[in-house]
Amino acid sequence: MMKRCMWVKTTEPLYVEYHDKEWGVPVYDDRILFEMLCLEGAQAGLSWWTVLQKRENYRNAFDQFEAEKIIQYTDEKLQSLIENQGIIRNKMKIYSVVTNAKAFLKIQQEYGSFSSYIWGFVDNKPIINNWETVKDVPTSNEISDKMSKQLKRDGFKFVGSTICYSYMQAVGMVNDHTLECFCHPSR
Repeated sequence: MMKRCMWVKTTEPLYVEYHDKEWGVPVYDDRILFEMLCLEGAQAGLSWWTVLQKRENYRNAFDQFEAEKIIQYTDEKLQSLIENQGIIRNKMKIYSVVTNAKAFLKIQQEYGSFSSYIWGFVDNKPIINNWETVKDVPTSNEISDKMSKQLKRDGFKFVGSTICYSYMQAVGMVNDHTLECFCHPSR
């Protein structure tokens, strides 16, 4: 039997697959990086499981996270999102996706890609941690603090340090699989 990080306390296939194939795996695709930033913001105050179950609904509701389309959203479109029971219907979180799409496109213009910008926080190389247990894994660090402050300065919303650290884990900027987990790079 494969050992996984202790936070995977279920055999739910969607959750297990997320842990095994996505969490901690480096992502460089701008659209996926934008999607994950928006989903991590949607998670604020909730569990990742809640968001993960709604991810396909989010993709459909937000045009596959195509920022160029999102910045064109009308008041009617935003109201339909607020009424969409397939996503988290928090008005501030929904509006933040539009705000973040604008900031994302500006970053792409300035840096050539969002990937270049965001990966610059870790010197373009994943950080591999060696935590014994899930209790050792932090919820934020100096890098997520710096990232949060810069993202806010650049116009992003729902990007506090804890959200940024969770984002870093989700897109593989930091690998926090515990040492006993079969996904840890030492295995």
